[in-house]
Amino acid sequence: MTTPSSKATGLATAYRGDIESAQSERILVLDFGGQTAQLIARRVREQNVFCQMVRHDLTAERIRELNPRGIILSGGPASVYDEASPLPDEGIFKLGIPILGICYGLHVACRALGSSVVPGKSREFGLASCNVDETDPLFEGIEDETRVWMSHGDQVEDLSDNFNSIGKTPTCLNAAVRHKTQPIWGLQFHPEVTHTELGGRMLANFVLGICGCEGSWKIESLIDAEIAAIRERVGDSRVICGLSGGVDSSVVAALLYKAIGPQLSCIFVNNGLLRKGEAEEVAVNFGEHFKTDLHVADASELFLNELAGVSDPQQKRKIIGRLFIEVFQKEAESIEDAHFLAQGTLYPDVIESGANPDGPAATIKAHHNVGGLPEKLGFELIEPLRDFFKDEVRQMGLALGLPEHLIWRHPFPGPGLAVRCLGSVAEDRLVVLREADAILIDELNRAGLYREIQQAFVVLLPVQSVGVMGDARTYENTAVVRCVTTSDFMTADWFRMPHDVMQRISTRITNSVRGINRVVYDVSSKPPSTIEWE
Repeated sequence: MTTPSSKATGLATAYRGDIESAQSERILVLDFGGQTAQLIARRVREQNVFCQMVRHDLTAERIRELNPRGIILSGGPASVYDEASPLPDEGIFKLGIPILGICYGLHVACRALGSSVVPGKSREFGLASCNVDETDPLFEGIEDETRVWMSHGDQVEDLSDNFNSIGKTPTCLNAAVRHKTQPIWGLQFHPEVTHTELGGRMLANFVLGICGCEGSWKIESLIDAEIAAIRERVGDSRVICGLSGGVDSSVVAALLYKAIGPQLSCIFVNNGLLRKGEAEEVAVNFGEHFKTDLHVADASELFLNELAGVSDPQQKRKIIGRLFIEVFQKEAESIEDAHFLAQGTLYPDVIESGANPDGPAATIKAHHNVGGLPEKLGFELIEPLRDFFKDEVRQMGLALGLPEHLIWRHPFPGPGLAVRCLGSVAEDRLVVLREADAILIDELNRAGLYREIQQAFVVLLPVQSVGVMGDARTYENTAVVRCVTTSDFMTADWFRMPHDVMQRISTRITNSVRGINRVVYDVSSKPPSTIEWE
């Protein structure tokens, strides 16, 4: 571990300069820090077109060299009229390459080409009815009135003579615009989110129609590119993979194993915050399936001692992140010639953490595996999944030959049960939570609902209430059942659980788990809530 560490970077991202080797047919997304920026890239890839995120200030000359079929300007939290707002090289508007600006991207394009952007008299957040010009190629196949998802405070007020308005809502007259002479379009709403009912069709019209892409790219092409990039970067060095037993780290391990085989060592840290039977399952799965050099570090007592009495969720995450690094580093010291560390960081982790300190994205919550590894650790960081969403990672895992039960396992947070055990964390409370959570998952499997739900878990509240069991009074904890459906984990809706299944879950938990006498069901969506409670 003597090589200097480099800045954390994903192998798939354009920031590291490897985009020269990408597919010949591509769309570039200029990232202005919007929470759904990478979701745009994902929606484009759904059209079987290769798409990459790049810096918002990538030069026009560099973009010309990359020869994209089209450019999409993402949304962002800034206002274009602010002095420090992120802006692109205005030379991109002279390249003749089709451009689609979304929300902030619309403001950027319109302001650069002579229109004015001002704070809106009426801000729009949520669904809106939009009237569009169905004769425009961007809206081909879309009726003149459609439901769209708005999230903006600013808006284009006065269009310059260069633009025509091709869409409007009751409070936004320039909800969609088109340049009169250049292939430049702009949308005030977000076609990338599922709430925009025909947003996918709009992006397909732009990518396949306006940009002329064929749509022949497949996820297997990305796997081959990732493996080649790993081999080129790693050379003969050894790579350590931090295993959790979940989908993300499993896919990372599979990619690495296919790329470098015996040069891979895996470290599994048992922090005492795992689901029931998880430590044993990890040892079996990776010992039998991967046959890797697996190191297991049992630090349960250390983690629980440090977390004793801590209730603040961010403080919990910081403690767990710090201890993880310490335990991991100690175990890694026994592995010779280890120069690289691989993690299963996904894009939602990155954007929620605001992981790029130089970028415009805002921080929502801390993730201990994002930006939490200090320079002194001595590794170069490899994060092959950093630009991808959960469903895409699952596709990659299946293509790599991983077993289905592993691929379709629900996500589990890095800090584990510590952020599902609200209030202070203690072993007796964790035992209660583990048992309740295991019952929930078992009942969902019995009912055939597990695959219909993208994430399901129990939260233990530091709230007691009066109950009665037999003839005795109880004063015990409340458990929350949280089940959500989502395609990308950026937005989510609560799962409409059949009442008979809900009843079985509640009855089994209250009858079988000592310490819980009340079960409630979370019916909050994301936004405004997050999926996890902490």
